[in-house]
Amino acid sequence: MNSWLRRAAFVLALAFLVMTFVNASWLADKPKGYPHLLSVRGITQQPVKLDAPDGQCAALSIEPPVHDYIENTLPALQRASGMGSAMVLVDVSASADGKIVLFRDKTLDCRTSGTGDVAALSLVQLKALDAGHGYSGDGGKTFPLRGLGVGYIPTLDEALVALPSEPILFNLSGRDVAVAARLVDGLLAAGREVETLGDAFMGDEAVLAPIRRRFPKAWALSMEAARQCTGDYMLQGWLGMTPASCKGGTILVPINRQWLFAGWPNRLIARMAAVDAHVVVTGPASDGAEPRGLDLPEQIGKVPASFNGFIWVSDQWVIGPALHPAADRRNGREKAETEVLVAKRRENR
Repeated sequence: MNSWLRRAAFVLALAFLVMTFVNASWLADKPKGYPHLLSVRGITQQPVKLDAPDGQCAALSIEPPVHDYIENTLPALQRASGMGSAMVLVDVSASADGKIVLFRDKTLDCRTSGTGDVAALSLVQLKALDAGHGYSGDGGKTFPLRGLGVGYIPTLDEALVALPSEPILFNLSGRDVAVAARLVDGLLAAGREVETLGDAFMGDEAVLAPIRRRFPKAWALSMEAARQCTGDYMLQGWLGMTPASCKGGTILVPINRQWLFAGWPNRLIARMAAVDAHVVVTGPASDGAEPRGLDLPEQIGKVPASFNGFIWVSDQWVIGPALHPAADRRNGREKAETEVLVAKRRENR
């Protein structure tokens, strides 16, 4: 029996050494390039709680504003770019007259001065609304952004003019394939060099289908497929294998679970590059929750120095200066108020 146990222990030790060698990050070439911040909706107002209760308007429970930027608007997108964002995510919707606009929700009631579905109003009607009408830092007692967003819901064309050379990640949160088709038509009509600029698309696989056909080289991100690749690699990566589900796809690496990913960072990056997959670092993961972005400055310090993929950012106002101090154009008051806000944010986690 003792002899059998010794053999088993030797085999396990040998297997461990082989897996360690196969997945050694330091034996892989250092990746070329640098990390790219992917700012979600530009410069935004952040919620006090990461998850709003079902049916509750998230805009009614934002942190006390330290700036007056409103998500998905042109000033917010341009400021994000100026604060070190390499790519911005925007939400895509369609008006009643078929115009592509940037807006997150299906309905207007929560964030704007309008009511009903976005798709029920014409572009002229949407332009008449106040995009900052519903935001409150005290549960609806005061509305500090009210009146500041009149006419601020932008069209696709306006966004493309505002960001002529910056890559954009177009988020199609609904399941309407017609909206995807209109987006494709709008990009072609504007003469946007989608694949050359590095534009990307995110949504359900069915919605991404017409986009894949027209822009086969563009990054098409399905969260369902990304979760599949991520889960498969966490199992197979330790055997030196790159799952088939990762080919041409996306792997998500939460900053609090990096140790679960074989060969992180250099070896994993090399494996994903070999199958044309994107690597995205996200904020801390919790079981069953959607991936979140970084929103605390110290989180940047947890990203390996050799990482050259995308970093998912929820709060570009905070994360941009943490990675790119030279791009920090916030004034003294804004910096001081932001430090107080971030300290409070840590307390609430």
